[in-house]
Amino acid sequence: MFGHPPTVFPYFGHRSAHRLTITARALRAREPAWHHTGDLAKMRALWQQFASREEPHLPVTLVVGTPDGAEQRHEVRADDEGYAHFSIDLNGWERPAHTAWETVRFEWMNRTGPQSTEGFVLAPGHATRMGVISDIDDTVIETGITGGPRALVRNWRRMLATMPDDRTPVPGAGQLYGRLAGSVLAQPDKEPGTRLIAPHRPFFYVSSSPWNLFGYLVAFMRSRSLPLGPLHLRDWDFNRATLGSSGHGAHKRLAAEGILATYPDMKFALIGDDTQGDLVAYSHLAADFPGRIAAIFIRHAGELHTAEELAAITRIEAAGVPFWHGESFEVGTEFLEQIGVSQTGDTAQIVDTIEKDADAKPEKTLKKSAANA
Repeated sequence: MFGHPPTVFPYFGHRSAHRLTITARALRAREPAWHHTGDLAKMRALWQQFASREEPHLPVTLVVGTPDGAEQRHEVRADDEGYAHFSIDLNGWERPAHTAWETVRFEWMNRTGPQSTEGFVLAPGHATRMGVISDIDDTVIETGITGGPRALVRNWRRMLATMPDDRTPVPGAGQLYGRLAGSVLAQPDKEPGTRLIAPHRPFFYVSSSPWNLFGYLVAFMRSRSLPLGPLHLRDWDFNRATLGSSGHGAHKRLAAEGILATYPDMKFALIGDDTQGDLVAYSHLAADFPGRIAAIFIRHAGELHTAEELAAITRIEAAGVPFWHGESFEVGTEFLEQIGVSQTGDTAQIVDTIEKDADAKPEKTLKKSAANA
C-alpha cells in the first residue's frame, strides 16, 4: 500500500500486415522529468531510471483499433522483470500507403482504480521501398556505458549528471538522418487506430543501451528533431556481458535480422560505428541478405581496424553494398544519390529544419509540418 502505484510505461512498437509487436514495462515509478538544472537533481533523475522497481505479473491489456473501426483487446501478465510483451497476429491487415504511427492503448488496474496510457506503433508504408536500421551508442549519442567499467567511471558526469537536451549529437548525424528520413516529423494522435504521417522512410534503432534509458534516448532524439522509431535495447545488469564489449554486435545483428524478416519487401540502410561490433555485424547482414541492404554507413570512432573488421569490409565489398566510412556523418550528395536519396523536396525541408534546430535552443516537442511523405 506504500510507494507509487504500478504504472505501465510503453515502448515503441511496429507492425507489418501480419503481426504487431510492442512491449511495455510495469514499474512503481513516475513519468521521468528531464528539465532539471542542479547536478544533484540531474543525478537523482538519472539514477531513478536504473533503480527501477518492477511490478511483476501485473495484468496488462492492449487495445488495438482494427481497420473496420472496432477495437481488439489482448491481455498478458508482465514477467518477473515487469515486461509485458505483445505479439499479435493481424491476419493480413493492410499497411498504410505512407509510413505512419498508429496509436494503441494500454490498460491496467492499481489501487487507485482503472488506468490507461497511449502507445505508438510504427507501420511502414507499402509504397516505401527503403528503411533505416541505426545504432545509437556512439553513432547518435555517446552513452558512456558501453565501453566497459573504465569508460563508465571516466564518463560519469555525462552519464549521471547530463540531461538529454544538453547532450551533443555526433557531428553530421542530424543532417544525414534528415536526408534519409525524407519527411518532417509530427506528433502522434491519441485515439486507438488513428494514423498520422511519420518520416517517409521508417527508422529502427538497435542498441546495446539498457531499456532503463528508453525515455532518456527518446527525449534526446526529440530535442534534436531526429526521426523516432522503435528501439531494440537490452535488459541491463552489472555484469561483463552488459558493461563489456562482448555481445554488442550479436545483439544488434539478431535485432536487425528480425526487422529484415518482418519487412521482406524493403531494403534497409544500416548506420553504426566501429566501436561495438557494428561493422562486423552489418557485413554479415550484407552477405546473408543479398539485395536487401541499400548501403552501410560506419562512423570511425575507435582504434585502427582489426583483422576481423578488415575482413568485414571485404565482405561488404564482395556483396556489392555501397559502403561509407568516416569520422563524422557529413556524407556527400553523390553517395546519397547512388542509393536513391535526393537532395530536393521533403528531404531538403527536413535537413533545413534540423540545421535551424542545431543553431537554436532545442525544443521540447516534435515539430509539426503539413508536408507529407
